[in-house]
Amino acid sequence: MSGGMHQVDAIVIGGSSGALEALAVLLPALPADTRVPVAIVIHVPPTRPSHLPRVMAARTALPVREADDKEPVVPGVVYVAPPNYHLLIERGGTFALSADAALHFSRPAIDVLFESAADAYGPRLAGVLLSGANADGADGLAAIKRAGGLALVQAPDDAVSRTMPEAGIARAQPDQVLPLAQLAALLARIARPEREAANAEERR
Repeated sequence: MSGGMHQVDAIVIGGSSGALEALAVLLPALPADTRVPVAIVIHVPPTRPSHLPRVMAARTALPVREADDKEPVVPGVVYVAPPNYHLLIERGGTFALSADAALHFSRPAIDVLFESAADAYGPRLAGVLLSGANADGADGLAAIKRAGGLALVQAPDDAVSRTMPEAGIARAQPDQVLPLAQLAALLARIARPEREAANAEERR
């Protein structure tokens, strides 16, 4: 991954325990002119309405909303999986919600989002696995890596709960394992590839 910029058409992020604290660092780093959609799965209790969109909206210049079934995936929007549904991205760029069985005791499960997004976007996807207390997301991150996408993991020493990052590292051999500040800077760069490319041309 040295050298040129990894061009992505979407960013998917997953986490559990400690991930909200991580997102409080990552979301403010996303530029207002972000050119890609961002889809997020955080393990939340299935029985309560989710406050995640409201909490996240306070941290970012981008619109934040719960993803809806059959909704088109729009660049520059942060989507959050609703409680008690798996979130998938279908080829052709629409969301799907599924009430299939929980995975890793969780619905939504990170693996479901990551694996479907890897199918939909192939090498033009970045996946980010954050702090969490189980192994959800590790197989999904491996799927992103196999499809040629960019696999990123929060450094375990930097995470509230290191189980999920360590599982991701073991399973997926990610491209980068970074503390949050560096992860935020990297996401800010890949979130607006067109402008970065133009700036690089100007700097020559």
